[in-house]
Amino acid sequence: MRTYLLAAAFVALAAFGGWTSARGDAESVVTIDNFTFKPQDLAVAAGTKITWLNRDDIPHVVVSAGGPAPFRSKPLDTDDRFSVTFTTAGVYKYFCSLHPKMVGTVTVK
Repeated sequence: MRTYLLAAAFVALAAFGGWTSARGDAESVVTIDNFTFKPQDLAVAAGTKITWLNRDDIPHVVVSAGGPAPFRSKPLDTDDRFSVTFTTAGVYKYFCSLHPKMVGTVTVK
């Protein structure tokens, strides 16, 4: 019974795209799928690590378009990941440099 409860709790946390580790470090995942970032807009606490995961079958490049600190991924092939830990509050707009209509926002509080 305990195993089922723990598994259900893990699935519920993963479904919301974020969790907190035992150390208290927050993490969240943005999936790149069908030429969109999911979720497109994300609000997190300072210190949160965001990982972009490419599920498309073509490359994407995650690039900051504004915010307190710039970031840029290498070209992400299928199942590649790119992570940034956001330590400074602010609004970080980003896009795919290969497909500029793909946009997203991370708001750090």
